[in-house]
Amino acid sequence: MTIACLEMLSFGLAHLVRAARAAGERIVLLTGVEELYLHELAKLPPEAIQVVAVDTNDREAVSQALRAIEDLRGLISSTDTWGVTGAELAVELGLPGIDPAVIRLARDKSRVRDLLHGSRLSPFPAFAVDDVASLSLDELAAAVGLPAVVKDTAGTSSRNVWLVRDADDFARLQRQAAGATLFGRLFAEPFLAGPVYSAETVTWAGRTRMLGMSSRLMSPQPWFREDVTAFPVALPPDEFRAVEDWLGDVLAVLGYTDRFAHVELAMTADGPRLIEVNPRIGGALVGESMCRALDVNVYGGMIDLALGRRPRLLDMPLGGGPAVAFVLAYPDRSGDLVAVHGLDDIARYPGRPEWYPTRAIGASIEHLNDGRGYVGILLAEGPTAEIATHRAVAAAGAVRVETRPAC
Repeated sequence: MTIACLEMLSFGLAHLVRAARAAGERIVLLTGVEELYLHELAKLPPEAIQVVAVDTNDREAVSQALRAIEDLRGLISSTDTWGVTGAELAVELGLPGIDPAVIRLARDKSRVRDLLHGSRLSPFPAFAVDDVASLSLDELAAAVGLPAVVKDTAGTSSRNVWLVRDADDFARLQRQAAGATLFGRLFAEPFLAGPVYSAETVTWAGRTRMLGMSSRLMSPQPWFREDVTAFPVALPPDEFRAVEDWLGDVLAVLGYTDRFAHVELAMTADGPRLIEVNPRIGGALVGESMCRALDVNVYGGMIDLALGRRPRLLDMPLGGGPAVAFVLAYPDRSGDLVAVHGLDDIARYPGRPEWYPTRAIGASIEHLNDGRGYVGILLAEGPTAEIATHRAVAAAGAVRVETRPAC
């Protein structure tokens, strides 16, 4: 029997295939960018997975490819870009899955903010920015205060997010937003002052379990680039349960069922405040980190959900593995990727550091201030997330990304 994947995140495919095999299922990957998965596919024997080349931006072509799978039992669509399409196709094909309306809602950060504000789970609503060119700094300040954040309602990877603290920031917003390609529309909200985390959750029939929390070390303001992540954050037990209960309330208001979520939040002086809900498992190496630290293949939960059955992750004891941290490696300047230096040296560092490439030599790197700019990830382990972070940052210091100006 077969479970299809409509694209995937860059990492986690090998874990998913192993989880499917343990459940007696096989995986078929529908993709228009097979090269994105070369690192993961290299971990698997050729017969372990079937790759079907299809233009995944062509909904009808995807539908036809899925209908050609005779023993199809489930569909996984765990990305921002294809989440809604996957949910809709699951309904059309009579496969288990979440209501597509819930995915559409979660992908609209402005609607989520307003809904949570109406339910008293967010202290402020969203402020629509219908025309950034005609917006004034005074109008923005009066609506949400300064500093403010202006961002794309359906953005991803920290793209199209602007911090506005003063007139200079506002001028940058108007200049850059005028030429930006948006996935949704712009809105504004207050800047949340505090460290950023992401809660990794799984929900079934309205019950949510927090599997753990990942830390985020961000670039200096005004950018929102993610640089270092560690898992699991050692919250005091009472605080862990309080955050888990709060997350359950947030997801329940959204009608969230039967899916993983990667929920970004800021721990402010007034407690946790939602940044956004991503209706998927965590990206980059968050899934890898959970598998190691929780000592279980968390992608087994994805298989359970695809088959319409209660994920065992809701009930099993978790933990016992090492804490994990990873550093996203960015070049110092834009251009074509020439080389990544120092990889032969990282084995000397503690924590069993590993390099996960995300861009091929020769790739053009244009954006350095968001998630489009990193070329690889340096991962290391430790007895705690703090020590794993120290080890990952130390080993990443040996790595240098070289680019040359594009011709």
